[in-house]
Amino acid sequence: MNPTQKQVSYKITNSYCTLNEKTQYTKNVWVVFHGIGYLSKYFLKYFKGLNSEENYIIAPQAASKYYLNGKYTHVGASWFTKNNTQQEVENAMNYLDEVFQAEDLESVTNLIVLGYSQGVSVATRWVARKGISPSQLILCSGGLPKELEPKDFLHLKEAKISMIYGTRDSYLDEERVQNEKIKLKELFPENLCVIPFEGIHEMKPSILESLV
Repeated sequence: MNPTQKQVSYKITNSYCTLNEKTQYTKNVWVVFHGIGYLSKYFLKYFKGLNSEENYIIAPQAASKYYLNGKYTHVGASWFTKNNTQQEVENAMNYLDEVFQAEDLESVTNLIVLGYSQGVSVATRWVARKGISPSQLILCSGGLPKELEPKDFLHLKEAKISMIYGTRDSYLDEERVQNEKIKLKELFPENLCVIPFEGIHEMKPSILESLV
């Protein structure tokens, strides 16, 4: 007989990390999604160059953690895999609902959402599915989920959309970059800014700092 896959639901607890403090002087609240292999507390290092009084950064944490490089020392995480992807996406969205409430993001007037690498697919799904309305959506070195359509982003007509990528990124060859640009222009025909840089698959803090 073949194995039978069954399913249960249960409550779990997951962390997230923040950088700086949210005060009356805060101008920008960021929600930033890390890529594969990161923990949120280490991903926040890329945002330390931002003005600490004006920027409050929230880094959600992917729930699926594992040891990196086959050694039992450093831990990384992944948002989801090709196995049971839709359920893992739903789990991530439910988790982000809780972060949204805990940080009272509904009251934020200038929200910036950023995704890096695999975090691009999380950020765009979150914005689309939950109707999140950031002033900026920054997509760094990652690919868009195939299921997203222009109608999913009609609420972002006033937002600034940025695609940032390295010209020597081994994960984004020329063909894939062109396909991503085409897809992005379909989703955001009027407010897309493409920002290439000379580099590999990496974050560029200097570019982020220039956007605010």
